[in-house]
Amino acid sequence: MNDLLTPTADSQDTAKVPLKPLGKVLAVTSGKGGVGKTFVSANLAAALVKRGYKVLVLDADLGLANLDVVLNLYPKITLHDVFTGKAKLEEAILPAPGGFSVLLAGSGMVEYSRLTTEVRNEFLRIISGLVPHYDVVLLDTGAGISDVVLFAVSLASEVLMVATPEPTSLTDAYATIKVLVGQQQRQTVRVIINQSARPGSGQAITHQLQQVLDRFVVTERPIRLIHMGDIPVDPEVRQAVMRRQLMMQTTPGCPAGLAISHIAGALEKSVIPKPT
Repeated sequence: MNDLLTPTADSQDTAKVPLKPLGKVLAVTSGKGGVGKTFVSANLAAALVKRGYKVLVLDADLGLANLDVVLNLYPKITLHDVFTGKAKLEEAILPAPGGFSVLLAGSGMVEYSRLTTEVRNEFLRIISGLVPHYDVVLLDTGAGISDVVLFAVSLASEVLMVATPEPTSLTDAYATIKVLVGQQQRQTVRVIINQSARPGSGQAITHQLQQVLDRFVVTERPIRLIHMGDIPVDPEVRQAVMRRQLMMQTTPGCPAGLAISHIAGALEKSVIPKPT
């Protein structure tokens, strides 16, 4: 395999080219790091499994992966091995707590911090190979607007933007949505507010983001933000993260667990076809 660090002539513009999104693929992303995106991805997968779906979570944060830490997994084979031809795709897929499957990426792999044509093609090949075998594929992307993140998001039919009520998180969420609209012609972005302080605050925050977009982002077609739900501040979340356990397995009836179940139900009603 050629050097993944060597950009080709078209690698600079790859993330800007809208690709045809793949059905059943949902991108869980954020503008700012540290908002609980990976926690949401893993527990949402478990909630969808309880509803009868066959789910895979792919750690699409190719350079700073941490899904393995959240799930307390120690993979012997990662996406890096599949990319480089050292292992087959099916060998890298692991069972995770909660009944879903995971495809983990290696952490600290600098060669995946830039989107070369080879990384792009390998990633697309892997996603295309996964989709027929699952009801839902969740892409746990990196944060922000790097070309690797934008390319991963471009493959998804739906985008779940995770944010917290903090001003920095909301500012970065707005900036990311603006880029998704401009580069990928996204018309709909679904919003999840994590660490919500009080019931209903996420709906108000989403409405405020919508107003800012309507005022400052000029598009031919209107941009629509859809509030999917709030995940409240809950001590069980921190306990689960510190223990490296899946909250939807240990305390699914806690406030945060019930909120994630509600989001899974909302996705089932509006986005994901019922499993056959």
